[in-house]
Amino acid sequence: MKQAEKPESGGIDKVLLVIVFLLVITGLVILYSTSSYNGRIKFGDSFYYLKKQIFATTLGIAGMYAVAKTDYHIWAKLAVPGYILAIVLCIAVMLFGDEYNGSKRWLSLGPFSFQPSEYVKVALIVFLAWLVTRNAKKIGKLTTLFRIMLFALPVVGLVGASNLSTAVIILGIAVILIFTASPKYGQFIWMAVTGTGFMAVFLGLESYRLERIAIWQNPEKYEKGYQTLQGLYAIGSGGLFGKGLGSSIQKLGFVPEAQNDMIFSIICEELGLVGAVLVILLFFLLIWRFFVIASHAPDLFGALIAAGAMGHMMIQVILNIAVVTNTIPNTGITLPFISYGGTSVVFLLVEMGLVFSVASW
Repeated sequence: MKQAEKPESGGIDKVLLVIVFLLVITGLVILYSTSSYNGRIKFGDSFYYLKKQIFATTLGIAGMYAVAKTDYHIWAKLAVPGYILAIVLCIAVMLFGDEYNGSKRWLSLGPFSFQPSEYVKVALIVFLAWLVTRNAKKIGKLTTLFRIMLFALPVVGLVGASNLSTAVIILGIAVILIFTASPKYGQFIWMAVTGTGFMAVFLGLESYRLERIAIWQNPEKYEKGYQTLQGLYAIGSGGLFGKGLGSSIQKLGFVPEAQNDMIFSIICEELGLVGAVLVILLFFLLIWRFFVIASHAPDLFGALIAAGAMGHMMIQVILNIAVVTNTIPNTGITLPFISYGGTSVVFLLVEMGLVFSVASW
């Protein structure tokens, strides 16, 4: 049974390939449906967002192909430089970053801008996979666990200064990677306590984060709760089968920037509960495939890369849907492959290339 699930050496994991391309195509279709109104109103072009996303997706697919064809063991040699670059980029954002909608998350290079936090996620997966592999024999010791976490915390802190949601994702990836390699589960109680304390400090540092908790509890009492309420209206009005693709009312300016973080609410409105479940099922299949590849990986380093990608996807999808449904406070997390964002889709596809590389060896 295991042999049937694992591709032949040097081959491509066809199941993963189908799932990834289904997500990419689904994302582009949903993005156009969601963004066409905003594109026409703001830029005079219904295809404005779609064209930019297709360009980024093309770059991402090229990157995915190149990485998939590269022996993933090569990245172990570049793990430390990649980690250092991640820290440098995080500092650069704090010093020279561009601010949009009150958040400083972008760096500009001439006419192009990108979010370094998307690179940081991939770089940290590779770095921590390399670091855990080097300490595999001592991973059961609490001191080793904390020493590994100490390397993740500077990145979490730097990213969390302006982007708490991404910091949570990065911290979650680190915990999952260590959990995958560790034979002792009791020590994760200490990690949970440390992580909770770490996040509590970040929540208290900025008043707007505490305000988000208040808005989450009573969105109808705050002006900033408008987006959350409109998103919930969209979800509720979709019913079982939705209003039909392209027929959303809430995307016509009622849900601000609907093509970004709140795109799942438009999926629910246009495609209903059935469509939303099908999209979630695609993500579930992707996560399942990562698990299969991690289980069949030829070594610990490869298994941890696949496990890191699995953790990243799982955490980000759950958090995005939780935000849209107001299960947790609004944190500004995109839905992978679906939400608008060139940097996000490029690095997501490069990350898929890493997993393809692991699967082919």
